[in-house]
Amino acid sequence: MKKATFGAGCFWGVEATFQKIKGVKKTTVGYIGGKLKNPTYEQACTDKTGHVEVIQIVYDPEQISYEKLLEIFWEIQDPTQLNRQGPDIGTQYRSVIFYHNEKQKKLAEESKNKQQKNYDKKIVTEITSAKEFYPAEEYHQKYLEKHGLSTCKY
Repeated sequence: MKKATFGAGCFWGVEATFQKIKGVKKTTVGYIGGKLKNPTYEQACTDKTGHVEVIQIVYDPEQISYEKLLEIFWEIQDPTQLNRQGPDIGTQYRSVIFYHNEKQKKLAEESKNKQQKNYDKKIVTEITSAKEFYPAEEYHQKYLEKHGLSTCKY
């Protein structure tokens, strides 16, 4: 099993998308990239901790490639929006790929360069080394599923 970590706006919708993908074995929503240890949702939402709402994916590389996960990541968001997705605004909603090794870094950079050709505006998605991941509170895990929703589209 391997790990992938993406920030693409509110983590509920991102999780709902990746949960359905064959080869994805586990999804956990949480926070990464900030300066506060073990942040709460309320703290991350202050826009002061530096954390991003992310999904951490455990996947089987025999069933799905990291490259395919990256393709899905690009499809579910507008990577040209700085610190926002749709109505969600703040640094916690920024578009970011947290890589777990040098191969993921290289693939993410290649993917971003390839995607740029599809946009007139500059892609602002960050590509950065994965830091300590803090799982979000239990009520956030599989939030849409728990509430009988398939999407949180605006």
